[in-house]
Parts: sequence; structure tokens; C-alpha cells
Amino acid sequence: MGEPILEIEDLWVQFAGQEGQQSAVSGVSLSMARGETLALVGESGSGKSVTALSVLQLLPKSATHPRGSIRVAGKEVLGASPAELLALRGGKVSMIFQEPMTSLNPLHTIERQVGETLIVHRGLGRRAARERTLELLDLVRLPNAAERLGAYPHELSGGQRQRVMIAMALANEPELLIADEPTTALDVTIQARILELLGDLQQELGMALLLISHDLGVVRTMAKHICVMTDGEIVEAGSASEIFDQPTHAYTRHLLASEPKGQPVPPDTSAPAILRVGPMTVSYEVGKGWLGRRQKFAAVDGVEFELRQGDTLGVVGESGSGKTTLGLAILQLMPSQGRVHFEDTDLAGLNARQRKALRKDLQVVFQDPFGSLSPRLSVAQIIEEGLVVHEPDLSPADRSERVAEALTEVGLQPDWMQRYPHEFSGGQRQRISIARALVLRPKLLILDEPTSALDMSVQAQIVDLLRELQQRFALTYLFISHDLKVVRALATHLLVMKDGRVVEQGTANDVFAHPRDNYTRELLKAAFVR
Repeated sequence: MGEPILEIEDLWVQFAGQEGQQSAVSGVSLSMARGETLALVGESGSGKSVTALSVLQLLPKSATHPRGSIRVAGKEVLGASPAELLALRGGKVSMIFQEPMTSLNPLHTIERQVGETLIVHRGLGRRAARERTLELLDLVRLPNAAERLGAYPHELSGGQRQRVMIAMALANEPELLIADEPTTALDVTIQARILELLGDLQQELGMALLLISHDLGVVRTMAKHICVMTDGEIVEAGSASEIFDQPTHAYTRHLLASEPKGQPVPPDTSAPAILRVGPMTVSYEVGKGWLGRRQKFAAVDGVEFELRQGDTLGVVGESGSGKTTLGLAILQLMPSQGRVHFEDTDLAGLNARQRKALRKDLQVVFQDPFGSLSPRLSVAQIIEEGLVVHEPDLSPADRSERVAEALTEVGLQPDWMQRYPHEFSGGQRQRISIARALVLRPKLLILDEPTSALDMSVQAQIVDLLRELQQRFALTYLFISHDLKVVRALATHLLVMKDGRVVEQGTANDVFAHPRDNYTRELLKAAFVR
């Protein structure tokens, strides 16, 4: 087997906080051979990402290692000098992070960010770096890669940004690639291609892969060995066949049994339409054509639908299909052409004051929880913001009670409300985002990939919670997602989008059972044949 590429022995990680030293990782030990794929599996907050970040020493200053050892290719990482860590990061070891929007520099183009890695670590010139950047973007299946070189992160969809992150991580052909939820933001068809790509590159380069994931389907596809973590400890380790076929620990069995289940809330066919959209078009200018003229790109092209009160419409499609743009246009967060009626109100005709008053009834949960939560506000301040604006007569005690209730509903402890977003895992931050939207008890909730950052068992809890709240308060959902398993458990109607257009729509039962469009059939095959 030769020398292991990664050895972790009795690793402990503690964080200093208001409540004293808190242990996030307790006595973790694992070893990886060169070329091996090892998966760290567990729920949000289990210590997976903290363990991985320790390898590159990327934890915040509040983190300490009371005990333990981390060796990469035989060299100790704990206590390494800044020069040694610089050589390690991006050279021997690269990492794909979970949240691409907060990992990419919003002020730099895609070409500059990918090329910078090649220039710093491989000494390439600008022209060679540009050529290699294009190759990498093509490898990760970024559409129209040459045209995207001058784009900024905010001009890409969530899945496209993640593909750029993967290209950056693979740029220097690392010996060890740490992939922290590498396909979380990707739609199912691209996910399969990316996983295949990682496998091909791993074999070609002899690269070891430390895969961190809550998606057991991904783990089953990629990993030969698995370590299961919970509460900062590895509770079970073994080959993939042993873990999946003969799990011995109760927590492992719990993970394997967890996935969104149940049926959507039955719609009231006599209920009035709460939202009428379209035909809607959202277009913007990109690049330059002949004679320097800006070219127009239609992100949403003639989309039209109605959504009844108390119903759930699932909007599905690959990254870049226009799903999120549609949601933002409905919320009047970006300009559009066409009709948007909420109840009896034409949203396009509202002034700023009227639009602000309507926000109480029309709420949104965004895809990227870290980017949508202010790092300077506590959880209590984040969730109560809407109450301060829309229910100013509430006393501080009443607001605190409402915040505690919202946190409990999304599976978080009320006594965490004085903590800050950076003190939570990615899944926990998304639950905070959901609590912020639900605290106002809106009539219509637009959910943009609300479960993409959550592990499987928490996805099931959130789906159950959304159904319960929908029944209790007659909520209406516009549910945007690439995860068709979650959509099937929530949506009664489907809108399938591709390249900004609706290619198929109808009841969920009809679309799932008898898809008419080839694109819909491809999505269903990629989602359920695993």
C-alpha cells in the first residue's frame, strides 16, 4: 500500500465560545492510502467539515487542537509554518467547499479566480493559464465556458458556481482532494457527470479523495470505505458494502433509513388562485456582439402558470434553467416583463411602500444560507427582523417567544438564539433561514432549494414540517428544486424548465408517471435510478 497520503490520529477540536470550550471533534482517527476514496458521512454538526478543515488548517482562530496529529504524506500539519501550509494548500491538497457563493470572490471574474491558482502554484503565464482555465471549465461541463470567462459569480447559478469551484480545486492535480458536499448545489444529471469526472481524474492522477457528504446515493457510487460520524466521533467504519449491507451501529441504520417520505398535502381544487404569472419574460444583456452591441439573453422566456391557495407548485430543472430567476422576478427582486398578480394585486404596479407592506405575506428562503444571513447579527436578531418591521406592536418578550417557537419548529434549540451564523453548520444555517421566513406566517412562501444543504434525515424532517405548516396555516408553496425526491414528497403540480422555457407542466402524478418530454424523462432517470 505504501505510505498513506493522510493519517489522522486521536484528533480533538475545540471552539472557544460564550459557554466556554466546546468540543466539535473528539478523538477521531482515520488513514487514507494514495488513490483511495474515503467518505465521511453524518448529519449536519457531526464534525465532518471541521475534521476536513483541520487538515488544511482553515478553522477560525477560536479553534484549538488539544490533542492529536494530522500527517499529509508523512509531514505533520498541526504546528506547520505559514510557508509549509501555503505549499500544502492547493498543491498537495485541494478542497471543494460546500457553499460556492461565499468561497468565490464577488469582485473577480471566473477567469481570474481559476487562473490565479494556476499562476501561483504552477507558474503559468496569462495566456497558458487562460487556455488551461477553459479546459477545466469544459471538464466540469460549464455551459458556454468561453463566454463565461468574463462573468462574475453573481452572474452564475448556484450549480454553475459550484462547477467553477471544482475546476479551481482540480487545477493543480492534487494528491489529495477534499470534497465537502461537492454536488450539493448540482442538479441530478450534472451530479452524475461530475461524480464520473472526479472518478476518472482520480484514476488518471492517482489522487486520493476524501468525500464529505450527507447524500448516501453519492457515497454509495463513489466510496470504497466509509466512516460514519455523529457528535464529533466516528461511530462506525468499514468498507462500503459492510456499511450499506450490514450496519452495526444504530445511528448508521438511522441514516440509511432516512429520506423524504409521504404524500403532498391534497390540494383544494375549489380554492382561488393566489398567484397568476405570465406570460413572463426576464432578459438581460450579456457580452458584446458585432459593432459592440450588447446581446440579450432570455433567462425566463414566456413562462405562464397559476398557483391555487394551499397548493404546492414544484419548479424543477437543471442549473441555469431559469428556476431561481423566475422566483426572484415574482418577488419583484429583479425586473421582468409580463403579469405577476398576487391575490388581487398587480405586483408590477406597486410603489416601494406598498411592496414593503406585502412582504409579510410573500416570503422567500434562499439557496445559500450563509450568504443570506448577516454575520453581524445573532440568530434572534435575524429572525425577529421581520417582526420588528411588520408587527411593531409586539413587546420584546413576545418577539422572543415567537423566535423561540420558530426555532423549535425547524428543529433547533431556542437557547441557541444568541449565537451567530458562523457557529452553526450549513444545514443548521438553512434551518435558521426557514425560521426567519416562517415567523411571519406568510400566505405564499417561495423556497429556492431549501433542502439542498441539509442531510437526508433533516430533509425528511423539513419536508414533514413544511407539510404540517401548510395544513395548519393554509400556506402556499412555490418550491424550486433539482431534488426530485423532495419535490415528489411535497408538490402536487410540476413546472419543468429548460433554457428559460417551460417544457412540461401538469399534476405531479401525471408528470412522474407519464413524462412526455425527453428532458423530463432524463431528469427522472437521473434522480431515481440509483
